[in-house]
Amino acid sequence: MYTLGEFIIKNRDRFSYSTESLLRLFSSIKLASKAIHKEVNKAGLTEEIIGSSGITNVQGENQQKLDQFAHRVFIESFKSRNVVCGIASEESKDFIVIKGKQEDISQNQYIVLIDPLDGSSNIDVNVSIGTIFSVYMRKSPIKMNLTIEDFLQKGNQQILAGYIIYGSSTILVYSAGNGVHGFTLDPSFGTFYLSHYNICFPKMEKIYSINEGNYYKFSNGIKKFIRYCQEKKDNRPYTARYIGSLVGDFHRNLIQGGIYIYPKTASYPEGKLRLLYECNPMAFLSEQAGGKASDGNQRILDIEPTKLHQRSPLICGPKGMVSKLEEFIVDCE
Repeated sequence: MYTLGEFIIKNRDRFSYSTESLLRLFSSIKLASKAIHKEVNKAGLTEEIIGSSGITNVQGENQQKLDQFAHRVFIESFKSRNVVCGIASEESKDFIVIKGKQEDISQNQYIVLIDPLDGSSNIDVNVSIGTIFSVYMRKSPIKMNLTIEDFLQKGNQQILAGYIIYGSSTILVYSAGNGVHGFTLDPSFGTFYLSHYNICFPKMEKIYSINEGNYYKFSNGIKKFIRYCQEKKDNRPYTARYIGSLVGDFHRNLIQGGIYIYPKTASYPEGKLRLLYECNPMAFLSEQAGGKASDGNQRILDIEPTKLHQRSPLICGPKGMVSKLEEFIVDCE
């Protein structure tokens, strides 16, 4: 079995950027994810890590103690490797500039956008949670200060995206534009080993994931698609599966074959998920796995961001299912 580092080195000819810097970047991600894995596995044993922090974040959401921990540990880990020059986190109002060592400044070219802990509302009930990350190359000149434009890049400019799911096992899934690969943490060695090579959405479509409790807030196109999923026809009805954790729902659908739907509603007319921290990385992974990602009207990766915490609807999964839902949306407009 290949370790994550061995796999990157073996495939170094596929990268158009420094393998060494990529290894350092992943070293940061692995270090932080192992720290979070450790805390998640003992969350029920200590009040220091479980429950609400009593703070409302920039999104207007109650921040969990583990949200704060995950945010801090990723920021500190990225700072320690002299490879990232800027970070935007779902938990911070503004982007964070990392001042690297002068001799390393030419190597600190990565911009990272991250949701340190997705699905944090599920922490207290021991349901899978995760981390989502997205990586770009900086646009501003090396010797100039970072600008907001370095972070407001279209999703199609991503050079790397992935997530870590903390569940029955801890798995890191990523794509650098050459397929989607998964690595499972062996906690006895503290090493991520290749466990899922070249993941693609299965041809058999069988799951739809949406919070049907919001049914009466959905557009007619979304309602019509739900009824379509429930029809007894062809290989339907599909099975409804919804965890309420984007990483958990997406990972299951990627492995088993299904569509994830978080549409705009009357309560969230612009959608609820964050374009930069959630939608873009999951859209990148979807396309690399042979699927499709849309906001219902256009490709997610083609959306022009205008602000750090911009929201968007997200529909992603196998091409056939996403295209069928888009048809219902268009027909009902």
